[in-house]
Amino acid sequence: VQLVESGGGLVQPGGSLRLSCEASGFTFSRYGMSWYRQAPGKERELVAGITGAGGTTNYADSVKGRFTISRDNTKNTVYLQMNSLKPDDTAVYYCRAATTRGRQEYAYWGQGTQVTVSS
Repeated sequence: VQLVESGGGLVQPGGSLRLSCEASGFTFSRYGMSWYRQAPGKERELVAGITGAGGTTNYADSVKGRFTISRDNTKNTVYLQMNSLKPDDTAVYYCRAATTRGRQEYAYWGQGTQVTVSS
């Protein structure tokens, strides 16, 4: 199983970035996908999530209206479009895949990609 994030970088406040997470080694469409982030000195927090078929999404209040999560199950890839970026969005962004079988949750994490919002 592998999750590989890309698309991070340095951007000015108000700018945009698009993160990608390409998955391999499991049946992608059967897993809910999510993006988390962790800023220095803070706990990892959920940013956005999307169900396996892509019909349902959810967002942290802090990013609603600015970030959009989407997925392409033909490419085994989940995306996070980030607009109107703020310095508080600076963090390492992680991709997570998760599914539940019975009472057991199975989850995988990517290695993370750095997003820095600064002038």
